Amino acid sequence: MILSDFGMNKDELVATAEKYMNETFKRYDFIADKCKDEYIYDEDGGEYLDFLGGIAVNSVGGCNEAVISAIKEQCDQMIHASNYFYTVPQTMLAKLICETIGMDKVQFQNSGAEANEVMIKLARKYGNDRYNGKRYKIVTALNSFHGRTLATLSATGQPGSAIHHGFEPLVDGFKYAEFNNLKSFEEACTDDVIAVMIEPIQGEGGVYPATQEFVTGLRELCDKKGMLLLFDEVQTGWGRSGEIMAYMNYGIKPDAVSMAKAMGGGMPIAAMCATNEAFTALGAGTHGTTFGGNPVCCAASYAAISEIVNRKLDVNAKEMGEYFMAELRKLPHVTEVRGKGLLVGVVFDKDIAADIKHEAFDRRMLMSVVKPAVIRMVPPLIVTKEDIDKAVLIIKECIDAVYA
Repeated sequence: MILSDFGMNKDELVATAEKYMNETFKRYDFIADKCKDEYIYDEDGGEYLDFLGGIAVNSVGGCNEAVISAIKEQCDQMIHASNYFYTVPQTMLAKLICETIGMDKVQFQNSGAEANEVMIKLARKYGNDRYNGKRYKIVTALNSFHGRTLATLSATGQPGSAIHHGFEPLVDGFKYAEFNNLKSFEEACTDDVIAVMIEPIQGEGGVYPATQEFVTGLRELCDKKGMLLLFDEVQTGWGRSGEIMAYMNYGIKPDAVSMAKAMGGGMPIAAMCATNEAFTALGAGTHGTTFGGNPVCCAASYAAISEIVNRKLDVNAKEMGEYFMAELRKLPHVTEVRGKGLLVGVVFDKDIAADIKHEAFDRRMLMSVVKPAVIRMVPPLIVTKEDIDKAVLIIKECIDAVYA
C-alpha cells in the first residue's frame, strides 16, 4: 500500500491515524514508505540512515532479498495451517535454531513478550513439579525490561515506573536484585526461588552489559541451588552482540533462552529454546499458540537466520561495533559509551538525549532514547565503516548544535 492509493496527503494520513488509533508511542513526523538495507525512506523518497533498525529487528537489512524471496515462495504455497499439523518451514527452522545455538528444543511464539511469558511458565511449572509448589519465584534484575504482558511487566525490575503504574496488583512470584551484583542475587535466591532471569545486556535499561564475573557466578549459583538460569535475548539474540547469541560471549549456557526481533527478518516471530531437562515441565496441554510458528514467518526466519550465519554478520557486528564505540568515545560531551557488538549506548554529560535524537532526525539519521542522557543505536548488522563514519559525523554535528 502507498499513500496515493487512498488519495490522501501526509497530513490527512496523520489525522486519520490520530482519529482511529490509540497511540502509546510518540511518533516521528514521518511516514515510513520504503526501506532497503541500512536506509529507510519517507513518503517523498527522503533517505534516512537507520540506526534504529526497526528496534533491533532489521538485522539483515531492510527488505533483504533472501527473506523476501522466502516469503513470496511460501505465500504461494500456504500462508497458515495450524499447529495440529507438521509443516516444513517450522520443522526445518526448529532444526536450524537448535543446531546453531546448541539447544535441544524450541517453542515458537509471536513476540518477545510471549517468548518471555512461556519461559516464565516453564520455570514456574518446573519448580512446582519438582518441589510440590514450594519453589515458584523468579529473581530478575533491577532496571530490566522483559515485556508488556502482565507477567512480563511484573518481571520487569522497574518498580514505581510507568511500566508498572496502574497495572497493580502485579503478578506474584517475582523478586528483584541488583544487576551485575552477584551478592544481591545470592541474597534474593531464597528457598522459594526456582529461577534467575536476566538480559545479558540491559537494552531499555540504558545499555548495560553483564560482566563475566556476574554471569559465571549466576550459572554456578543456579547449579548449586537446583535453579534454572534464563536468558532474555529478545534484543541481543542472533548476532547483535558480536556472537550468534549473547550468552556465547560468556562461555556459559543457560537452561532456557528467549529470542525474537532479529530472527524474523522483519516478520513477527519469536521463540523460547531450552534443554530437554527444562522442557520436561511443558507437556501436552500446558501451552499453546494459534499463530506461533506460522509457515510464512518461519520461512522468513529460516532465510534471515541463514543470512546471519552464512554471511557471518555476528563477526561484522563485533568488528563494526568495536570501531563504532571507539569513534564515539572521541566525541565531545560523551562521558561513556557502553555495549557489545552493535548494541550501542552513548551517555552524555547532560540530559540531552532527546535533543540529540531530534537533531539527528533533521540530519536524516534515526536512533532512540532509552534514558534522559542516553541514546541507543541498533543498526542493521550489515553496516560498513563508511556508514559508521557518516553516523559519527552526524552525531558530532548534533552535539555541536545542542551545545551551541
